[in-house]
Amino acid sequence: MTAKTAAERKREERERKKLKEEERLARLLSRRIELDLFHATDAKLVHSMERTDIEEPQDLITRLIHGADRLSDEALAELIRLP
Repeated sequence: MTAKTAAERKREERERKKLKEEERLARLLSRRIELDLFHATDAKLVHSMERTDIEEPQDLITRLIHGADRLSDEALAELIRLP
């Protein structure tokens, strides 16, 4: 049996890391949500991201969900009330 080259060892290391990441996500993820946004809604999402200096839409949406969960029932109803 010949010794592995550095490239082979590196490739195997990347494969192991990829598996670890997939396993981590499988343990953590509850579900995926596919979201279609209209232009105006997307513009508001981008504007909110800019205002809060958050770069990833998923990060902002996650924070909004957790923040909404801390609101009282009345405050939540007011937040999601249509104009």
